[in-house]
Amino acid sequence: QVQLVESGGGLVQAGGSLRLSCAASGRTFSDFAMGWFRQATGKEREFVAAINWSGGITYYSDSVKGRFTISRDNAKYMVYLQMNSLKPEDTAVYSCAAQLGRGVTTRIRSYDYWGLGTQVTVSS
Repeated sequence: QVQLVESGGGLVQAGGSLRLSCAASGRTFSDFAMGWFRQATGKEREFVAAINWSGGITYYSDSVKGRFTISRDNAKYMVYLQMNSLKPEDTAVYSCAAQLGRGVTTRIRSYDYWGLGTQVTVSS
């Protein structure tokens, strides 16, 4: 089992920045690829960013590429999402997820463990 707890969400003006954190506990953190996903009210959950076990491979959705950066610290069992140049359409609940194995994917169904999420609201 892996437990995931997100933090760092909040209310920010358009153009601002936030840094989300996800703390993992349980199994060895480097056994997992990690991902960030988001779900806006009335919409389906969507992929945001993913990182492989070592941090050497990252993926981003087209909507956040160039604005968001995913990173991880295996010694601290942490994964981060730095979000810059935020837009109102980035408003959503952001969740981190863990995928067991050395591969990394953008597919929601491939992730084995999920946090409860943290709310990000971007005002115009």
